[in-house]
Amino acid sequence: MYHIKKDEEHHVAREIPFFKPDIGNAEREQIEQVLDLEGETKIEDLENAFVKKTGATYAVSTNSGTSALHLAMCAMDLKRGDKIICSVNSFPSVPEVVRHFDAEPIFVDIDSEDFNIDLDAFEKILEENKSKKLKGAIINHVGGQPTDLARLYEIAEKYGIRIVEDASDALGGSYEGKPIGATGADITCFSFSPHMKHSIANAGMLLCEDDSLYERSILLRNHAIKSDGWDKYGNLEYMYDVVDIGCKYDISILDAAYALAQYSRVDKMIARRQQIAKMYDEQLAGIKHVTLPVKKRDHIYQLYIVRIDRNRDGFARALKEKGVHTGLHYIPLHLMSYYKQKYNLRVNDFQQALQTYQQVLSLPIYHNMSDSDVEYVCNMVKEVAAEHI
Repeated sequence: MYHIKKDEEHHVAREIPFFKPDIGNAEREQIEQVLDLEGETKIEDLENAFVKKTGATYAVSTNSGTSALHLAMCAMDLKRGDKIICSVNSFPSVPEVVRHFDAEPIFVDIDSEDFNIDLDAFEKILEENKSKKLKGAIINHVGGQPTDLARLYEIAEKYGIRIVEDASDALGGSYEGKPIGATGADITCFSFSPHMKHSIANAGMLLCEDDSLYERSILLRNHAIKSDGWDKYGNLEYMYDVVDIGCKYDISILDAAYALAQYSRVDKMIARRQQIAKMYDEQLAGIKHVTLPVKKRDHIYQLYIVRIDRNRDGFARALKEKGVHTGLHYIPLHLMSYYKQKYNLRVNDFQQALQTYQQVLSLPIYHNMSDSDVEYVCNMVKEVAAEHI
């Protein structure tokens, strides 16, 4: 077992961040090509890599995952008063992109095992819906484990609504062996840095099959400008026109280069996270007050979410004092001041999400964690479970 040594300022000798970027030769080489003005095709290369790996027909790169979600709403021509269903256990970007159109998010409770949307509650809302304003749903895959997509699309087809998959946690993931992004969504959106405020580089991706959604996404992601073209340095040609209200959501070549290198290693990164998850499963099994993740489907462990059945906040603080940083995924949206006040929501409106929120804690899990790092985290979890609860 590891023993913590503290210096005179009472700082722990070892720090395990919640996430740490993995930067290798592939990233450096791609970026150097751009800086040498050799990288004008990086954006196209990144989009082509997604098409090749997922089997999707179209890929549209964006400067972030949130931009991809907002662009999806633009492409669907969301309007004021329209309604979009989403899980109450989503990152704020999901209802945020809906509200930017003065449209309305409809929150749904969650499955208590995998933390994804409760499909029984989802179908009930559709059964009871009498409004033609309900246009679709944004469905997220919490922690890298997809929702039950077979049932989801059966429901969507029955009620004739569009589905946007928020695959921010599912980059490189799969459902029943089929890549996320080719599982039936009208649009699938990805993020390269779903849980970071200050990332090394930002990138998002929108995948779709429909020609009109693709063409509208391409148009709107750069101010809805139409022209004869741009030169390789990004200069607009002499004459141009603006044909709609667009956005500035196109990705920079530097960001695309970094994302391309990361995407080329995504399978290796997933395999390492799955290996770490297995180590957690084995070493933390049976620990008092700690319940491990329930694996119901393909899981890439973008997050490793445990339940703490007593004093979760105290547990997290104690781990931090020992140098182990944790995350909380997620604070339910109905507890956020804006949505609580806007829609007059009550704390107990979503019981499963509320109970889950009071217990969940995400442990560090990322590709460049060493076995020693993982063992240290396990030992600290065991110590805190024994001493602080």
